[in-house]
Amino acid sequence: MTPTMLRQLWSLVETTQASTLVDLDDASLVQCLVKQFKKQAGINAKEADLLKDYICSRIALIRDMAEARLSGDASA
Repeated sequence: MTPTMLRQLWSLVETTQASTLVDLDDASLVQCLVKQFKKQAGINAKEADLLKDYICSRIALIRDMAEARLSGDASA
């Protein structure tokens, strides 16, 4: 993944509703983020696969960030 893709993904995570990120099961969360990412940036199948793998490896972090936003704790 390129640095640009990483920045775009984490920006997407920050702008996606925290409740959505917390409530979806893992597979649905990955699918949701990839679908939104594809809308914002045209990516090919190889890039989509890389994105899916990266998101899968960061699910716990994504959920932790979303839970911190829900609790109003911006420092976490």
